[in-house]
Amino acid sequence: MVKGGANFSSEELVRVLSHYDIGIVHRVQQLPVGNRRAPKVIVTADKGTFLLKRRPKGRDDLEKVGFAHAVQKHLAARSFPVTSLLATMDDGGTALNMDNHIYEFFRYVEGTRYDGSLEATREAGRQLAVFHKDLADFQGKDEPSPLCFHDAALVRRHLKLLSSDKRTEAARRMRAVAEELLLRYDKSSVRVNQLGFRSWKRQVVHGDWHPGNLLFGGNQVVAVVDFDSIRYAPAVTDLANGMLQFSIVGDRPDPTQWSAHFDRSRLFEFFYGYQEVTRLSERKRYGLIDMMIETMIAEAVLPVAATGFFGYHSGQAFLEMILRKTKWLRRNRRELREVMMA
Repeated sequence: MVKGGANFSSEELVRVLSHYDIGIVHRVQQLPVGNRRAPKVIVTADKGTFLLKRRPKGRDDLEKVGFAHAVQKHLAARSFPVTSLLATMDDGGTALNMDNHIYEFFRYVEGTRYDGSLEATREAGRQLAVFHKDLADFQGKDEPSPLCFHDAALVRRHLKLLSSDKRTEAARRMRAVAEELLLRYDKSSVRVNQLGFRSWKRQVVHGDWHPGNLLFGGNQVVAVVDFDSIRYAPAVTDLANGMLQFSIVGDRPDPTQWSAHFDRSRLFEFFYGYQEVTRLSERKRYGLIDMMIETMIAEAVLPVAATGFFGYHSGQAFLEMILRKTKWLRRNRRELREVMMA
């Protein structure tokens, strides 16, 4: 069982697996990774080893799932490392809609998690650029949510919501942090817009390119997983998010003890890996640090405003850590830019 998360019932598993031609099932093992609201199990059967996933509520729109599957098939046809989707025996579809849930079934890929090495970091950046290149000509009939972390009204609404309560000392502390984050978010959004963001080509992006969504064999990416967040946006937004995710330093359980700095070496290696495949314009390179600030604030504030927490962490403590890290990026922006502009 996945502690604190959603799980499959035995009856549910029997019913779902009966829709697939995999032979006799020998073993089912919980896989406690990723979104805790999206249960996953490894299924060992006569015809191989597979991964079953139930889409979480809020990410279970059948049309959007179909769009994600079309993207994965497009990538697979170009030999990009994605996991193979299995079709049902009923209608040959790759999304099983049963009892108000959507299920996805994949061939299981053996791989190791990101080890933090510079080689693996550079490979992660390079594969993101290949991902964008392979999808540059993708034409889907159904567009997923256009939501992007850049200059988003939703992000501002949530920051203002956190600023609205001043009845207690804790609420006043939260208000002060949220107001400062909003100021920094607005300034970064303005700077990126001045660089011409609205004229940059939109295409399918992954939306969640972080270490937990890549599987490695040695220092090579063998599978990219979790297409729940794909959307249309300028490809550089994915790069900014990837640079953030692969360089952020959070080496202690308590975010109040996280240092403010980022790992410069991993930040640059991810960027250089991307540049091996796709050379960015000067304007896009110039805006990367501000987009990192935007995405870091956006990803933190939405769950905190909704629940008061970020995962298991106190929302107050987590946002204070985010503020420290935005200040570090702001202080070091010129130096970081100079390296990337060279």
